Amino acid sequence: MIPLKISKEEINQLALGQFEGEIFLIEDLDDVEEVADFLSQHPIIGFDTETKPAFKKGVINQVSLLQLSTSSQAFLFRTHKTGFPDLIRNVLEKEHIIKVGAAVHDDIKGLAKLTDSFYPNSFFDLNDELKKVGFENVGVRNLCGMVLNMRISKSEQVSNWEAENLTQKQQRYAATDAWACLEIYKKLKTEGYLDSLF
Repeated sequence: MIPLKISKEEINQLALGQFEGEIFLIEDLDDVEEVADFLSQHPIIGFDTETKPAFKKGVINQVSLLQLSTSSQAFLFRTHKTGFPDLIRNVLEKEHIIKVGAAVHDDIKGLAKLTDSFYPNSFFDLNDELKKVGFENVGVRNLCGMVLNMRISKSEQVSNWEAENLTQKQQRYAATDAWACLEIYKKLKTEGYLDSLF
């Protein structure tokens, strides 16, 4: 049985886990077409974005990184270098590909600011949907604890996502967030927790 709530103490007792697959950092538009073709073949992908934190009042930064993940590959698009490529936007607009994230509304709003037109389709927001089926705690960290039985590190969350070079730790953190959303969804779907939503 998957618990529907978890305490901070319970999370802190879990072993640390992270995405262990391949990470591809996309900083060049030349690499986008192949990745878009690859992602288009997957019916479900994990989704997240990162934004450089603003520590001054009134300063709002644009999305710095877009993460899309399969179970074994994570693609990190450095949007402050590449912009929001049309081919990737098309993937996010495809109806037959489910994009799974947590609190996706802000991510989508952030991406929309990078382009003239963005019509996101088939997004599954774990936070919104899991409340409907009785989960008392949501958010990636809580859900990883309850569903995947692991604790994920949030130490890189407020790091500089527009640094010239992203560290291995930053890349692993960013990949883990998108991948974890996908794995949480797949496990809950397999075990019937999402049946009432479909």
